[in-house]
Amino acid sequence: MQMSVDGYLAGPNYEMDWMIWDWDEELKSYVNEITKPVDTIILGKNLAEGFIDKWKERADAPDADSFTHKMNNTLKVVFSKSLEQNKWENTRIERGELKQAILKLKHQPGNDIIVYGGTSFVSSLVAEHLIDEFYLFMNPVILGDGKSIFRGKNKRINLALIKATQFECGIIGMHYTL
Repeated sequence: MQMSVDGYLAGPNYEMDWMIWDWDEELKSYVNEITKPVDTIILGKNLAEGFIDKWKERADAPDADSFTHKMNNTLKVVFSKSLEQNKWENTRIERGELKQAILKLKHQPGNDIIVYGGTSFVSSLVAEHLIDEFYLFMNPVILGDGKSIFRGKNKRINLALIKATQFECGIIGMHYTL
């Protein structure tokens, strides 16, 4: 997840114009490596509605790269109690209780699961201690206020830093485990 130095994933009104998207080749390669073993993407409904359609649109471009194909070809599980029907290919809707559904996914055979989520969805996963590793991409900006996946958590979560990498574009990638 991209975040500000002060730990926000979006501004107070969900602004994301501060994020660096002009990634250098080293950062692109790093993200490709950490997503290689992923065979399931989990998403909340709000992010899924833009995320899935955007990657589908990119796949139709003549210059679509392997990461774009990875995002389209990987199974996506969208958590929603309100979606009536599934309009996406290679996607299923999960309406069950979040913790039980995630634990079931984690115990199925397969490779890694990655979450791309909005702040409220990922915050729910953090609160339930359902995330085993964090890949945080700190952008060189302080927002002062905004949306955080860690705000309001009652329990401390101790993390072990596996690796921190500074990229030419200004982002610092941090890999933590529990």
